[in-house]
This record gives sequence, C-alpha cells and structure tokens, in this order.
Amino acid sequence: MQRVSASALVVENDTTTNLLADYRAHLAHVGQGHYHSEANARRFLRRWPDPKRWATRPLARRLAEDPNASSFLLFLMLHGHLHPGYDYLVSRKLVGFWSHIAGSPLEEDLTTFRQGAEAIGFSPPNTLRVASQSVGRLLIQTGRRLDELTLADFDDMTLACQGRERTTGEGWSHYRVALCAAQRVLFHLGIVDQLPPNWQGPKSFAQRTADVAPALRPAFVAYLERKAGTCHAKTVTAIATRLAHFGRFLAEIDPDLSSLAELERCRHIEPYLNSVTSTVNSKTGGIITVADQDRRIRAVSGFLTDIAEWGWEQAPARKLVFRSDMPRLPKVLPRYLPVDADRRLSGALECSEYRLAADALLLQRACGLRIGELLDLELDCLHEIPNNGAWLKVPLGKLDTERMVPLDEETVALIDRIVAMRSDGRPIPHPRTGRLVQFLFTHHGRRLGQQALRLELDRAAQEAGLGHVTSHQLRHTFATAMVNAGVSLQTLMALLGHVSAEMSLRYGRLFDATVRAEYERALELAKARIGSLPEGPKRIPVAGDGDWREAPAIKARLAGGYCLRAPAQGACPYANICEHCPSFRTDVASVPILSAQRIDAEALLVDAEARGWIEEADRHRRLVARLDALLGEANAG
Repeated sequence: MQRVSASALVVENDTTTNLLADYRAHLAHVGQGHYHSEANARRFLRRWPDPKRWATRPLARRLAEDPNASSFLLFLMLHGHLHPGYDYLVSRKLVGFWSHIAGSPLEEDLTTFRQGAEAIGFSPPNTLRVASQSVGRLLIQTGRRLDELTLADFDDMTLACQGRERTTGEGWSHYRVALCAAQRVLFHLGIVDQLPPNWQGPKSFAQRTADVAPALRPAFVAYLERKAGTCHAKTVTAIATRLAHFGRFLAEIDPDLSSLAELERCRHIEPYLNSVTSTVNSKTGGIITVADQDRRIRAVSGFLTDIAEWGWEQAPARKLVFRSDMPRLPKVLPRYLPVDADRRLSGALECSEYRLAADALLLQRACGLRIGELLDLELDCLHEIPNNGAWLKVPLGKLDTERMVPLDEETVALIDRIVAMRSDGRPIPHPRTGRLVQFLFTHHGRRLGQQALRLELDRAAQEAGLGHVTSHQLRHTFATAMVNAGVSLQTLMALLGHVSAEMSLRYGRLFDATVRAEYERALELAKARIGSLPEGPKRIPVAGDGDWREAPAIKARLAGGYCLRAPAQGACPYANICEHCPSFRTDVASVPILSAQRIDAEALLVDAEARGWIEEADRHRRLVARLDALLGEANAG
C-alpha cells in the first residue's frame, strides 16, 4: 500500500486556510517570512485546528509547545485569534513582540500608550519595556481596546504573577513595576481613575509590632491606631518604630509578661534605659546618638502615660518613667555648609544630568524650605505682586502653617526651568489629604519622591568632594546666609516658617555681632594695657631678596597685602573670594589696583605651575580670567 505524505495529513478547512493566508500576508508585511515559518504554522494547526482549544490545556503543556511555533502563536495573539491566559503570558517571553506589531489590531493602541508614557517623562526604551510587559499582555488577553481596560484587568494579571511566584518561586518585580507604570499612564490618559497604590509603602501597625509578645501586641497596635487620629502619619510611624524596640526588649528579658500592668521599674524599665545607651545603629554600626536615645525613652514614657490617663486596663498602676531618666541633650549649632562647600555643591548640582531633582535641591537652598514643603509645592506656587516682586507660596508643612517667601530673578528663572521640565498630566491626589493637586515636581506621572532627592544630593556631594550632606543642611545654609547678611529675627522667622523665636535664635548664636564687637573692644583694651608684642620670627621665611612673590610657599595677592601658606596646607578656599562674588562691583578708579593685582596673579600662576601645584595654578588662572573681565567692565563703564 502506498504511504501517504505528512503534508497530506493537514486537514485544511476554511478557518485554517484563512489563518495561514493571513499569517503569510503578515510575514510579508513585517519582512519576517520564510518557508519554515509557514511549515511550523501548518504543523501547529494540524494538531490544533481550533487554536482556542489549545488555550484550555494545562499551563505545563502550553509551555511545552514546540518553540518553532512561537512566531505563529504570537501572530494569533496579536491578531485576536488566541487568548492564552495570564498564567501563560506572565510565564513566557513574547519574543519578537515589537517586530510583529506592525499591521496588527494592537498597533494603534500601543502607539497611543507610548505617546502618553513619553508625555509624562518616560524614556522611549522604558516605554517599550513597560508596554510589552503590561499593556501588551492586557490587550492580548482581554481582546479589548486600550480605552476599555479596567483596574480589574490589572488585578487579574497581578493575581497571575503572584500565582507564578508561589508555584515557581520566581519573583515578579519587573511585572509589578511595569503594571504600576502602565496604570499611571492610563490615569493621565483619562482611562482609569486611580493611581496605583504605593506597594513599597509603610507597613501596618501589626507588621511593625510583629516581634512584640502576642499578649502585649494588641495594646501596642491599639495605641498606635489611637495616635493616628491626632498625629501626622510620619509622627505615628516614628513612634511605632521606637515602641517596637521597647516591645522586642520586653520579649527578650521577660517572655512570660502578659500585661503592661505587670511592668516594674527595677525589672523592666531600668534595664531598658541601660540598654538604650548601648544600642547600635544598624546603618552606621556605631552607638545611636543621644538625641535618638532621648526619642526612644520619650516614646515609651508617652505610651505609658497616655494609656494611664485614658484609663486602659493594661496601664501600669504607678508612674515608671521620670524626667530624670531623659538624657541631657547637647545644644549643637545648626549644621550649615561653609561658603566654599556651598559653592562647590551648587556647581555640582548645576552640572547634573538629573535636572529635575538637582533643580529641586537648588530651589530648596535658595528658599530655605523643608524637604516636605519643597515636594508639596504646587504648580501655581509662584505669585507676581505688582510693585512688590515675585513670591513663593509655601504650602502647609511640618508646623501646619503657610507662608510667602520673596524671590529674586535667578530663583524665578529656576522655577520657570522646573515648570518647563516637569511632566504634564492630570492632577494627582495629595498623599496626606487626598485633594487633587498639580504638583510642581512631577516625574513619570507621580510626585517626585524624597529618596530621589537624597540620592541626587549624595551624588552631587561626592562629586563636590564633600562628606555626607543632608537636604536639611541646605535649609540651615540659607538661614545662616540670612543671619550673616544682618536680617532681623522677625524676618528670619517669617522666611523659615518658625512659630517661636527660640527656633530662629539658634542661627543667631552662630555669628553674634554683639559678641564680636565686645571681643574686639576688649582685645583693643588688653593690647593697650600690655603694649605691643615683641616681633618674633616669621612663621614662613621670605626667600631671596625679600620679595614675597618668590617665597617657597603658597601665595595669594589680597586687596591690602598678601598671604603665605605652607604647601602642606593646600590652597585656601577663601582667597580672592570678593573678586568672584556676584555682588562685587568696580569702576575706572580701581583699574590701577586691579591691574597690579593681575600682574601679581599672573606671576604667581607661573610660579605655581613651575612648582607643580596644580590646584593653586588653577586658582590663579581663574583669578586672572576674572580680573580680565572686571577690567573690561571698568574700562567700558
């Protein structure tokens, strides 16, 4: 009997014939066609004349399908002939997804999505990744248009990802990030009405107190829930962290403790007070600061005092924590940035590639804002008052007060640059109040986060050659500059949003003009009584014929003399500071002085280059350029 060829076994009906013809035309359209592609499609249709039946097979058998049929399967999915299930879509890479999109029903919707994503700041590569990992799979499985997708579709794909993680142990963070980004894009396109939840948000009170003894945990959780009704969320989060330390300590030293009413001063509280002084900071590896020790003890004291005043059954019968238990706090001065460090940091931020975060930090430095106030600024925060200049409206901050801060032209230009750079989109809910707001700092369809600012500040500080810098130091630096300029206490309070004079007086203690005047008066009287000091040997001998410019030392020409420094001291960051100050002005009467200074600066440049002092030579070179500019302005004026 004559054998029948394999190709003759292909039972072609109208459906398979049309599918093969459409597939052949699609391959020709995208330029992907070859003989083996159509042969693989025929083999698949021989086994599954109705592709929808293939989609009902168990996941393991669908994943075991012949890899040579992947191109045909992708064609069926993109053209609406096959909905393989989310379990399959999140377990299989869609190889060649973008090369097969052209001419498919999904092309128009994916183009709309990509345009919407790029409009809120996503880069083209990120847009392609998000679209293929989220929206592309949603459109394939639902068979609906982009504007018909719902939040339930996102939930269905999320459940499939979670099921895959439980089954295989493989994470799904890439799908989670893509789904969150896609939901933000659809929100700003007006397709869905909710932004994605913050899946990296704070833990619940029960999770935070998981290490507390089960008998005590309900009281801890109930107390935190009660405080949440009257305190800011961040305040309650901080209290929860400190009480969790106390709860863990009790579980270690007395696992059988069944009620807070059984707490004893000698058995529980005093050992905890002793342990706090030796607690190690998990981030730095050193002992926690005295301020942190004080905060932990005060959290426990407030906890026990509150539940006693509220009449809780678990409240201790007597007071257990006293004022004398609080450590004495050091009265430190505000940690501002010195002038040179401030300029170097600002220069590093001006050169940053991450412009939105860098400009946010520059605005914080220019206006002395808290980081929360900075990120809460709204798009209409800039107010132009006729005959009274520009003002910045600072929203409700740490102390629940609003204020207006005057702005100069440079800061106004900075805000204009931020407005042109931010991503557009619909108003988004305020994280605290839920009110829809157009924030000034928006990126990828959401408000810029504090972590993004901290990372950018760390990068800029490292580039500027500084140590660790916090964003609050920018606020201290602004306040210090105002104090040095002679601003009044009332004005400083208004600029910083302080509600008490004591808060602003900390900056007054930095450079007290009265102390300085009294010091100089007393020093002058002391010198008059003891007479002039005998002249001793110079600290740095002048070489040669006594010309200071030839001394073997680092030299600087000053307005009223000169400065000599040992090479080991390095270049002084404050030399020639006035000449580079933007407030420095000159006129034609100062041309002889500037010309003489330029002659010295050029001679010192040659000397520094000959000695191999690169940084010193660069400083003199910048000074020569600055003097040339000043001489040009003076002669022109």
